[in-house]
Amino acid sequence: MQTSAVIADKLAESAVMVRRCFLLLHKKGLIDQRKGPNGGAILKLPAKQIGLGDIYAASEDGWLTMNEPAITGLLKRATADGVQAMNDTTLAQVLKRIRKNSPGANGKNGAAHKRKATS
Repeated sequence: MQTSAVIADKLAESAVMVRRCFLLLHKKGLIDQRKGPNGGAILKLPAKQIGLGDIYAASEDGWLTMNEPAITGLLKRATADGVQAMNDTTLAQVLKRIRKNSPGANGKNGAAHKRKATS
């Protein structure tokens, strides 16, 4: 379980924003939440099974809609195609990239990077 405060601190964001995201992700069944001193949120599925499209679909809430029937079908198809394309990348892949590029990871690869740059 991770609390909104811990995640907000790691992201340098507001805990309120993180809690709003938790609510959306919970409604779509991507996370479980528990209140109280030992509470927080946890993924319902392994990160390898959650695509970026799943996260987008949980958070977009139909903002790109129109009441024009001629366009509604096109927008739905474009959104579905976009979600499918985003699902080619999983949450686990994104986390791996973030960890690789984090300031702590640069210490491990910094010497090798400097050698490549001077070669």
